[in-house]
Amino acid sequence: MTTLSRIALAYGRGYVEFSFDEQQFAVIGESRDPNAALTDFEVGVAFDSPIASPPIDEIVGNDDSVLIVVSDATRATGSAQVVNLLVRRLIQAGVSPARVAIIFATGIHRPVSDKEKTELLTSFVTQRLQVLQHDAYDRTKLTTLGKTESGVTVEVNSALKEYSHVFLTGGITFHYFAGFTGGRKSVCPGLASAKTIEATHMLALDFEKGGRKAGVRAGALDGNAVHEECERVASLLSPAFGINTIVDENKRAVKMFCGDWRLAHRAGCDYYLDQHSVNFPEQRDLVIVSCGGFPHDINLIQAHKALDMAALACREGGTIILLAECSDGLGRPDFLKWFDASDSRALEARLREEYEVNGQTAWALLSKAEAYRVCLISQLPPEHVKRMRMFPVQTVSEALDDHGGFIMPRGAAVLPLLQTK
Repeated sequence: MTTLSRIALAYGRGYVEFSFDEQQFAVIGESRDPNAALTDFEVGVAFDSPIASPPIDEIVGNDDSVLIVVSDATRATGSAQVVNLLVRRLIQAGVSPARVAIIFATGIHRPVSDKEKTELLTSFVTQRLQVLQHDAYDRTKLTTLGKTESGVTVEVNSALKEYSHVFLTGGITFHYFAGFTGGRKSVCPGLASAKTIEATHMLALDFEKGGRKAGVRAGALDGNAVHEECERVASLLSPAFGINTIVDENKRAVKMFCGDWRLAHRAGCDYYLDQHSVNFPEQRDLVIVSCGGFPHDINLIQAHKALDMAALACREGGTIILLAECSDGLGRPDFLKWFDASDSRALEARLREEYEVNGQTAWALLSKAEAYRVCLISQLPPEHVKRMRMFPVQTVSEALDDHGGFIMPRGAAVLPLLQTK
C-alpha cells in the first residue's frame, strides 16, 4: 500500500493541501535560512556594523533630513519591523521626525492603500511621519538627473533630491530578468519615471537575435544589462545607506545586509544565491509550483515570477500547475491587450515598435504557455486565463497526469539549476 505525504501549498493568505507519493514527486526548494526571525536587538546590531559604510549615527545629524524608500505591497521585506527601528535610530541620532519622510517605491504599480501603509510601516510610523506616494506618470513630481553613460535619460521622483540623505530599504529574492530584487531597484524602477523604467527594462530583450539578451536572467548580476543600467541610475543619487532583508516563508526578516547601498546589496545577493539555489540532475514532465502565497501571488504579473522558475525545472512540452490566487487581478488593467498577438514571436515584434514593461512580462508568459501546458489555479476569470493560452483549473488533482515531477512550495524564492554532465 502506497503511503501518501501531504503538503500545504501557500495560496493567497491561505493554503491548498495536496497529497502525493514521495516515489513520484520530489519537493525542491526547502529554505536553508535559519527559522528564527531577527529580533529587534539583532536588527540594531546590523545597523551598528554595516558593510563598507559608517554606522547610521555617523551619517546623519541634527541638521539633516532623511527620505526612507520602502517597497510596496507586492513585496515581502519585513518593513514593519525594520523601518520602525530605523526611524527610531534616526531620531536617536538627532534627526527631527519633521525632517524624516517615507516614500513607497511603486514603480508603475498601483498606489499603496491606507490599510497597506499600516501593514507595511506600523501605525507608529504612519501617524508620526509624512508618507509619500510615487507616480511614474506625473511629470510635475519628477526631476531629471541627466543621462547615464549608456544614454538612458534619468527621471526620478523629485523627493529624492529634496532630502539631504536617502536610505534605501528592500528585500532580496530572485528576479527573472534583473537578477535579484532589492538594492538599486528601490530607485529604478521603484522611483523612476515610466519613460526611464521602459528604457532600462527593454535592455532585457535582444531585438536583433530575438528573445532574452545574453546575461539577463535570474540569479545573475555581472553581465546583466538590466541590473547594470538600474545601478547606473541609482548611482546618480549616491544613496547614503542601504538595508536589504531576506524573509522566510512567513514573511519575517531572517537575515539583513546593510551599509553601502551597492556592496551590501551584492553581499546579500551572494548569500541568497547560495542558500536558495537547488541543483537537480534532470528536468521532469510535471512541476507543481506555488508562488509562496501573498504578496507573491497578489496579481498575475507578480505570480509570473514563480512560473519562470518552474519552467527551469520542467521538460519542454511538460505540464506546470501554478497556484496563484491573484486577489488583485492581473496587475494592470491593460495587460490582456498583449495577448491579441497570434503568438510570442508576433508579440515580440510588437514590442519592437511599441515597447511597454508589462508587454515584456506578457511575452515571457506567452512564451512559457507555448512551451508548456500551464494550468492555473486562481481567482481570475476563466476566459482571461484561456486568452493568455493557459488552462484554468480548480484543483491540483484536476490537472495531474500520470507523470511524477517536482513540487516547488516557494516558486519565486528558489532557483533550480540543471546539473551539466
